[in-house]
Amino acid sequence: MAPRVLVSDELSETAVQIFRDRGVEVDFHPKLGKDKEKLLEIIGNYDGLAIRSATKATEKLIAAATNLKVIGRAGIGVDNVDIPAASRRGIIVMNTPFGNSITTAEHAIAMMMALAREIPQADRSTQAGKWEKNRFMGVELYGKTLGLIGCGNIGSIVADRALGLKMKVIGYDPFLTPERATALGIEKVELDELLARADFISLHTPLTDQTRNILDAGALAKTKKGVRIINCARGGLVDEAALRQALDSGHVAGAAFDVFVTEPAKENVLFNHPNFIATPHLGASTTEAQENVALQVAEQISDYLLTGAVTNALNMPSVSAEDAPKLKPYMKLAEQLGSFVGQLAEASLTKVIIEYEGHVATLNTRPLTAIVLEGLLRRQLSSVNMVNAPLVAKERNIEVSEVKHEREGDYHTLMKVTIHADKVRHLSGTLFGNKHPRVVEIKGIDIDAELGPNMLYVTNADKPGFIGRLGTVLGDAGINIATFHLGRAAVGEDAICLVEVDSPIPADVVEKVRQIPGVRQATPLAF
Repeated sequence: MAPRVLVSDELSETAVQIFRDRGVEVDFHPKLGKDKEKLLEIIGNYDGLAIRSATKATEKLIAAATNLKVIGRAGIGVDNVDIPAASRRGIIVMNTPFGNSITTAEHAIAMMMALAREIPQADRSTQAGKWEKNRFMGVELYGKTLGLIGCGNIGSIVADRALGLKMKVIGYDPFLTPERATALGIEKVELDELLARADFISLHTPLTDQTRNILDAGALAKTKKGVRIINCARGGLVDEAALRQALDSGHVAGAAFDVFVTEPAKENVLFNHPNFIATPHLGASTTEAQENVALQVAEQISDYLLTGAVTNALNMPSVSAEDAPKLKPYMKLAEQLGSFVGQLAEASLTKVIIEYEGHVATLNTRPLTAIVLEGLLRRQLSSVNMVNAPLVAKERNIEVSEVKHEREGDYHTLMKVTIHADKVRHLSGTLFGNKHPRVVEIKGIDIDAELGPNMLYVTNADKPGFIGRLGTVLGDAGINIATFHLGRAAVGEDAICLVEVDSPIPADVVEKVRQIPGVRQATPLAF
């Protein structure tokens, strides 16, 4: 059955056609996002939801979306999506951060030029019949220093354009490496140095607890007198009241904002200042950008629903279309290992260590870690999946560690899962033929077992007669054995047995197995 997607905001017909061409059933209702009740009524019928900014994916809507697997936002901002609620329900939230990067960067450059030459003010004056040629004395950009707060995708494009204008570009970004800065032609500096040196400051960073009011009264006081400030990123990065005071005092020569703390910004403390320029969040408002993000979100949603590829997800690791087929067999192995050890745990988990060795260590393992956690936690929570499993683990104070060893050991590729609960338990698995999951070690004991739907795991003392007694108990109960896998630490010491059977084993039969002399543990497993 083809997956179904609802498009509840305006998207181009070309974007909608992408869904159809990919084999996804799509319902296009571009005005539905504003009809909260109708949307709430039908959202349960869909696997995917494609939106812009009009649709509000609230906790209430997400709770009603019983079949929803992915929400795709055509654009960068996801303020209209309750990401924590989506994560708890295991729904992937995607955006399209690169489709409007050029458009936003160009808008920042346009705002900088408008500030430098007072273009909006001169336009109003001229059209009012005045000819105030001597009033509007601007400044050149040539040779000036542009300070970028945030040097990611958009910031780097702004840097490139500014360098073309023969400006000197300095940048503050904790994530900017010296090598990347050199490649971009940016001098990497600390924030205080940027504030002291920049003639123009342009912000290109997300709004987080760390960046909120990054330009507050104290920071503005450290800036060079006559600085001009541009914000086309996020409202809240600049303390608007403090900036108004700095504009009134003349310390800041001008500011140009495309974004505000409260939007729509019908009134604002910065409005009506003669040296302030405002636009109504136009950063992404070009024909090309709107089309680009629409096409991208259609491709991304289709990729995930059809192939499992995850691109630009905000609440889980991304899996490229190229990586998805490589990871697919490992995903099954990861789920089986997590499920196996999770079914053995008899107390709450406190710590999980997932080790990747050999070929698998060269891949994108974060999705595999999420799937291991999904398998581990499913016994306790039926609603857990690879999207919300890391969040659930964090909420339950489970420490999760991921370790990689690219060197090969006894196997070309190996995954090992260790849990701390009532006791420390671990097991390892590999792929045979690069596609068939096999368990190859349990508790340090070598074994070679392919897991079936119904398994019985037994630990026992290595003594003669055990296998015969176990077969008799199962046979007397009418349970047919499909495969039998054995391992032991040494002669007469600890031994393990994995038995695949054709049907689930009743509890009373499991109890009889436990009564066999030498049996220490007997646990039925389902995969």
